[in-house]
Amino acid sequence: MTYPFSTPASVTKLEVFEDVPERAMVVFAHPDDAEIGAGATAALWATKGCEITFLQCTTGSSGSNDRTKTMADMERIRAEEQRAAAATIGARNLMMLQHADGFLDSTREFLGEVVHAIRKYRPEVVFAHDPYRMNNFQHRDHRNVGITTMDAVYPYARDHLHFPEHIEREGLEPHKVKYLMFWGADEPDTIVDVSASVDTKMEALMKHASQIPGLSFGSETDLRIRDRHRRAAKGYGFEFGEAFRKLTART
Repeated sequence: MTYPFSTPASVTKLEVFEDVPERAMVVFAHPDDAEIGAGATAALWATKGCEITFLQCTTGSSGSNDRTKTMADMERIRAEEQRAAAATIGARNLMMLQHADGFLDSTREFLGEVVHAIRKYRPEVVFAHDPYRMNNFQHRDHRNVGITTMDAVYPYARDHLHFPEHIEREGLEPHKVKYLMFWGADEPDTIVDVSASVDTKMEALMKHASQIPGLSFGSETDLRIRDRHRRAAKGYGFEFGEAFRKLTART
């Protein structure tokens, strides 16, 4: 039996992913998740001509411990922060879905929105939260984004009889994604050399001041994030790496 997407059962050495696609999409739950999970890779590829699309799935309206802030306040603040961060990364397209933070379910409506985005922007590579992370806590919204994105890539965006209204009413076409890359995986199998773009990732994260206060070059948080990327790259001949679990479409 064969499946259209597969990943090795176990990996002893990460594959260094060097290809730069023409188009890539980052699907993420909350403002700042894209930069945390795939920001350095997206920034690197953007400098090499890749059309980067960000698909934000919730408003981020619950993301504050400040008791003086309302959900409306946070929705406005975080939208502004995400626009600034996406511009810093070099994303050409930013879509903001309006699901409430903490209420995101893997519904058919949400699935249709992700399928629509994939068919519209036609990425060769899609990034998302790994929904099967087991070794650490993970936000429920993250899990539902990951599982819905995986479903959207295969088979829903690919097959014309799923969401045919996209085709019949809007003129979109089915689309086959080549790679699905999950960040936050317990056992990544792929790494990208992001030595040239880790500074841009950090600069983009600084735009999310409501979530990462005090972040600056040389700060404790900056050094901690860089150390994670440095440890991921150990033994690969470059300084900083961003790691993923990659599913590959069979042709």
